[in-house]
Amino acid sequence: MGLPAPRPTAAHCAAPLLAVLCFALTRSLLLTCLVPAGLLGLRYYYSRKVVLAYLDCALHTDMADIEQYYMKPPGSCFWVAVLDGNVVGIVAARAHEADNTVELLRMSVDSRFRGKGIAKALGRKVLEFALVHNYSAVVLGTTAVKVAAHKLYESLGFRHMGSSDHYVLPGMTLSLAERLFFQVRYHRYRLQLREE
Repeated sequence: MGLPAPRPTAAHCAAPLLAVLCFALTRSLLLTCLVPAGLLGLRYYYSRKVVLAYLDCALHTDMADIEQYYMKPPGSCFWVAVLDGNVVGIVAARAHEADNTVELLRMSVDSRFRGKGIAKALGRKVLEFALVHNYSAVVLGTTAVKVAAHKLYESLGFRHMGSSDHYVLPGMTLSLAERLFFQVRYHRYRLQLREE
C-alpha cells in the first residue's frame, strides 16, 4: 500500500519563527535550539502514530480478507505482481454500481522494484478490467505526495479532478495534536472510458 505522506503543517512552517521568538524572549541559545527540535519531534511522533493507525485499520479490514472484499463482489478484483517468485506489487478494483464506475485501490509496489514499470502494468490491468466489464469510468483517490505517483496516473490517462486538505485517514482520531502536526492532501482522479 502506498503510505500517506504528511505535508508541511502550520506547526512545521512556524518552527523558524518560534525559534526567533524564543531567542528574543529568553536570549538562550539552548532553548532556541530545543523549540524547533521539539516541534519536529512532535511532528514525527504524530505522523508515525497516524500512519501506523492507518496501516492497522487497512490490515484489519479489506486487506485482512481480500477474497471477501475484492474477489467475491461482482465487478471487483485483486491482482498481485510476482517477480522471481516474490510478490512485488498489488492493486485492487472495486465496483461502484450506483454510478457505473470502478475504483482503483491499494496500488503499491515494493520500493526495491519501483521504476521498472510494475505500477503501470498493474494500472493497465485495472483499466482492461474496467473496459471488459463495461464501466463508464475508473476513479481513484490518493494521498501520495511523490510527483512520480501523479505522473503515473496521468500517463495512464487519468485527469486530476481536484484535491482536499480536509481528508481524514482511516484510523485518525482528529485530536488537536493530530490536526496540528499531521495533514494530508487527498487528490481525486478520473479516467472516463465512455459516456453514460
